[in-house]
Amino acid sequence: MDYKKMTETRQSCRAFDPVRTPDRAVLTQVLEAARLAPSACNSQPYHFYVAVDGTARAVGAATQSLGMNKFAGDCPAFIVVAEQPYNRSDAVGAKLKDQDYRAADIGLAVSQLVYRAHELGLSTCILGWFDEKTLQALLNTNARVRLIIAIGYARADDALRTKKRKSLEELVTWL
Repeated sequence: MDYKKMTETRQSCRAFDPVRTPDRAVLTQVLEAARLAPSACNSQPYHFYVAVDGTARAVGAATQSLGMNKFAGDCPAFIVVAEQPYNRSDAVGAKLKDQDYRAADIGLAVSQLVYRAHELGLSTCILGWFDEKTLQALLNTNARVRLIIAIGYARADDALRTKKRKSLEELVTWL
């Protein structure tokens, strides 16, 4: 599948097949795409935790407070993205420029991850609503949890939806 087609057809999945779990080899390919993503000073300020089976159920439950992400109970796997501290040179650059580049770096890695997943026939949903303290305890880390990617195979009835996006005119200013 070419990149243009991927950008047109990749969508957030909220209807996962609870029976089909992606195998480790496929998940490794997805994680490899994230590993190869560009990052400021090649810092790669993230760590990925892969949750399957019982751990996936616990991660899914941590995303469901206040009635959110009800579909997560059917998702067979999650990739939890935790932010890592800067190395020395990255910390200096961030301080000098008053920028925290880690959010952009995480976004780039996750973008590559979800598009590689789509290319391999997997579906994803990027989640920002979760109980961070519960996840930190589950993962045995103090690192900030920034995103969770629900990942698996979509149910057969999860049809392609029409994308609703701002127009280019709303997003772009030519100078």
